[in-house]
Amino acid sequence: MKPFTAKVIHIIQSIPEGKVMTYGGIARTAGSPRGARQVVRILHSMSRLHKLPWHRVVNVKGIISIMDEESSSLQKLYLLGEGILFDEKGAIDLIQYEYHPVPTD
Repeated sequence: MKPFTAKVIHIIQSIPEGKVMTYGGIARTAGSPRGARQVVRILHSMSRLHKLPWHRVVNVKGIISIMDEESSSLQKLYLLGEGILFDEKGAIDLIQYEYHPVPTD
């Protein structure tokens, strides 16, 4: 496993209940500010294997990015169950709910 991938997995596993991170925020914390798309691929391919809390990852606008309606609804349901609220446009207030871990080296 590549070091960036291992860092991304660790960061996603560390997102606490009731908090979210953005794809770009995870990439920056893992040491690759331009690696948001890699984070998407890691989430897609490794969530089940590593039991990642995939539902705690949203886009930079605080919006669920998953296009599949069933998966998107499931993600929203999980987040609501953790106490995360959405505004009238379906966005999460990142100032309130975004998790900021200490960057890894």
